[in-house]
Parts: sequence; structure tokens; C-alpha cells
Amino acid sequence: MSKVFPRHTKLNPAVAVAGDGPYIIDSAGKRYLDACGGAAVSCLGHSPGPVHEAVKAQLDKLAWAHSSFFTSEPAEELAEMLIARAPEGIDRVYFVSGGSEATEAAIKLARQYFLEKGEPNRRHIIARWQSYHGNTLGALAAGGNRWRRKQFEPFLTAAMHHIDPCYYWRWAEAGETPEAYGQRIANQLEAKILELGADSVAAFIAEPVVGATLGAVAAVPGYYARIREICDKYGVLLILDEVMCGMGRTGSLFASEQTDNVRPDMVCIAKGLGAGIQPIGAMLCSADIYSAIEQGSGFFQHGHTYLGHPAACAAGVAVLKEIESRNLLANVNDMGAKLLSALEARFGQHPNVGDVRGRGLFLGVELVADKETKAPFDPALKLNAVIKKRALAGGLMCYPMGGTVDGLAGDHVLLAPPYTIDESHVAEIVDKLDAAIAGALNSAKAA
Repeated sequence: MSKVFPRHTKLNPAVAVAGDGPYIIDSAGKRYLDACGGAAVSCLGHSPGPVHEAVKAQLDKLAWAHSSFFTSEPAEELAEMLIARAPEGIDRVYFVSGGSEATEAAIKLARQYFLEKGEPNRRHIIARWQSYHGNTLGALAAGGNRWRRKQFEPFLTAAMHHIDPCYYWRWAEAGETPEAYGQRIANQLEAKILELGADSVAAFIAEPVVGATLGAVAAVPGYYARIREICDKYGVLLILDEVMCGMGRTGSLFASEQTDNVRPDMVCIAKGLGAGIQPIGAMLCSADIYSAIEQGSGFFQHGHTYLGHPAACAAGVAVLKEIESRNLLANVNDMGAKLLSALEARFGQHPNVGDVRGRGLFLGVELVADKETKAPFDPALKLNAVIKKRALAGGLMCYPMGGTVDGLAGDHVLLAPPYTIDESHVAEIVDKLDAAIAGALNSAKAA
């Protein structure tokens, strides 16, 4: 009997033993096409390759050195590579071990930045409902998913506040254009800042393309341009959480390149940065923010044991080199367009599919009980969980989630396959997903 504390005690997961391209193989020899990258992580698939070799080579030289004593060659190289490719104004990289740590670092740095500048009243963070920023308490408090927040509510700080998501398909008013909707929803940020006090808000944090909680929902054109205007007007920092949608997932290395080309003050990345081969994330900040710390106390009062882990940073360097040397972003855009087209062809007229959306290889399918009214299924049916179970039985890994509409009701399936897939994998994903959805709907109708 296993002594591992699993994610769910009622499940008995198969034992993964090997990888082959976009497939994971279990101990019984069954193959699973990884159409979600685990959680938008395994961007290079599961076969050993140059990234594995780079990690091994680093381990042969030096496994780890504590960052309070040393930096390392891989950390310096990866930081240089990221800054050379980052949005305008981004100048420094703070390496961590994952996405939750990255957003936690951004939130704490936002607070310390204003303390260093002599603005101690700036104590509030604004985020959006139906967002996800991680599972540590600060990141969870910033996140806007009611289901994840509920049982930990007593631990979540009251300094976090939320406005509506930019979710045009579901919440636009009749006849409202995407641009008009985007301006209306973005203006909620200004209203919230004024409600809290114009000099009391430190930062606004949001995902350029919302992942787990909404299922690949991108902001409408003009939304982030207006958000940037509001942040500038009131001196509020803009933090973009690209943990899931960044590092090439949406077809550009940074998702903000396709989001009004907005200029963030901080960017959080992880997942695809290490491709699942090593745990690594990073918080990137502007030169202005770094300068405030440098010219003030000089000490960012934060830290984790494995900051800038040399083997993890070596993986990050090798991942970026693989993405660029193999021109994988072109494949993300090409296969992403083909997968989106195939999903629309298969599900566009489906009576229980309300929307198919996304960018690059970051796509979502939203399920509805009524296509005309967009009414969701009864959450008690746990449709998303049934889809996941049936897909896995059919040899497909996908990422279904519930609570799409309001954190409680609604179901969607998130797809985020490796950047290396080809047209044969596109067809396999659509066929197996179709079978899983059909089986789950039949079960729901029989319930």
C-alpha cells in the first residue's frame, strides 16, 4: 500500500514509468497522449533530450549552492536570456521553484517597493474573480476562484480585492462590441482604486490569458491598454501572471506580446520555463522597482532555499534554446490554429458546447446545459471530473475543471499539449476528447 499522500484519496492513479514524445507510458504499458502538458508544463514532451543532458552536465559540475553565498553560471545565463526577450522595461529576474512562489514574490515585492519609496499606505492588491495565481496563502488570496478559496477563507488577507474578469463570450451585454465591453470592464479597476483610496493600492495582478479557472479566456482588444492607463494614472503596479500562458504557450514567448503589447511592471513565469524537467519559476521586475530596493535598504525581505538552483536554471537555459533552435513557436501557432479549427469543426454545432477559444496551444472548450441561454450544468453532476476520468481511460490527458462561470457552476476542458505535436496528434486529441465528452454527457443525462 502506498504511503504517498495523493491529491485525492479516493483515486488510485497509474504509475508513470516512461515518456515517448507527447505520450506518457504507465507500468502496464498503456500510452496516454498528454494533451494538457500535465498542467501546461511539459511543453517539450516526455522524451529524454538536450534539456535532460544539460541538467545532467550541470549536476556533474555543481548541484546546488545557496543564493545567500553564491550566484551560478546557469542562473546568470538564464537571467540574461530572459531579460533580452522580456517586455520593455523589465530588467531583473528573481528565480524561484514554481508559479505560486513567483506570484508570492511579486505581491511581497509590490509592498516593499512602496515602503522603500516612502508610501506605506499602499497596502491593497486588486485582482479578478475567476483568476488563479497559486496555492500559497498570499497567491491564493489574490486568486479569485471561490471554490479554492472557501475553506481557507479565515487565513486569506483582507488586503486582496477583486473585480470582474474580462470574459466577453459570457458576460457581454446584448449588442456590446468586444472593444466597448473591454473598456467597461477595465474601468472597474479605476472604480475599485477610488473606492479603496487612490493612494492605498499597490498593484493589480491578472493573467493575460486565464488558464485553469476559465479555460483559455483571452482579454478582448484594448482591455489591457486601458488597464495600463489606469495603473499609470494612480501609480499602481501592473503584475502579469504568465505562469500558465507564458513561455511560448500562446504562440509568443511572453503572452503580453499578444495582449495590446502591454508593458508590465512585473511578470511571473514558471511551468513551461522548465518543461517539467526541473521545477523552476521566476518573478521578473522593472528597473524602477529594482532601483528602489537597490537605493533603499538593498535587501528584498523574502527568499526560499532553492532560489536560483543551478540545475533548474540549466534546464531553463536549455528549454529556451530548444524552443528557439527548433523554431517551436512557429509550430505552436501552426498546430494551435489546426487544433482550434478541428475543435470548432467537431464541437461548433454541438448542443452542449457553448464556446471554443484560446491562443496558440492553449485552448478551451466550455460545456453548457443549454447552448442558447449558456446555462451551465448542475455542479452536482461533476461533469468535468467524469470527462477527465473517461478521457484518461481512453488514453488522453486533458485538464477539465468546474466552476467556470462563478467558481461554483460551469464546466470546461483546457488543452495545452506539447509544442512538438503534429497533425496526427491533433486528430487524436479531438477524437479522444469527443469520445470522453460524449460518454460523460450520456452519463449526465442518465443521472
